[in-house]
Amino acid sequence: MLGIDHIVIAAKDPAQSAQLFGETYNCKIVKGGRHENWGTFNYLAYFRNDCYIEWLGIFNEEIADQSDNPLIKQLVVAFEENREGPIQYALRTEQMDPLIERLTKLDYSFAGPIAGEREKPDGTNLQWRMLFPESESVFPFIIEWGKQKNIPNDREYINNTTIQEIQDGLIDLEEFEKITDISVEGNNIPLRNGKLTITSNNKLDFTLQD
Repeated sequence: MLGIDHIVIAAKDPAQSAQLFGETYNCKIVKGGRHENWGTFNYLAYFRNDCYIEWLGIFNEEIADQSDNPLIKQLVVAFEENREGPIQYALRTEQMDPLIERLTKLDYSFAGPIAGEREKPDGTNLQWRMLFPESESVFPFIIEWGKQKNIPNDREYINNTTIQEIQDGLIDLEEFEKITDISVEGNNIPLRNGKLTITSNNKLDFTLQD
């Protein structure tokens, strides 16, 4: 079953945006790291249901502008349109290769898998793969982590709250069923560590719960 991995918040000043969120919702924030190949960097808030929020910013516009990564392209466009806030989210899998095989058999277009990595503040290297199904709507990307999970070295920084729900008013339900092979009844889609609710408000949002 797919799970909530993380929510991406476009932030021109990730440190400031994350700090404000932390003060508002009483959440601990940690500095993430830099994605040298994409010209981006992040701050993070981890939650006890094994997911997190990422405030994503750009430290090198030239590198970011030239990136082929669909997420970085989305971030660049958001900043060009002077938009900040939630722009995307990732669903986690531990079986990306079977998903790739199934989408290939369906002749469904996708970008990836794209390898990602960043150096954590302690100097260790974090690695992952991303798959971006092509869609007329804004569709979440699929992520699979490498040997090391994306959790803080100090578990004191894992917040006791959870990301209970993602509300998605941008996704196409039929495409979601086709891509994920999940049959959807109604607007609520159960995930491993929360739920995805399909809305009609044309925006992306989420709910925290103690």
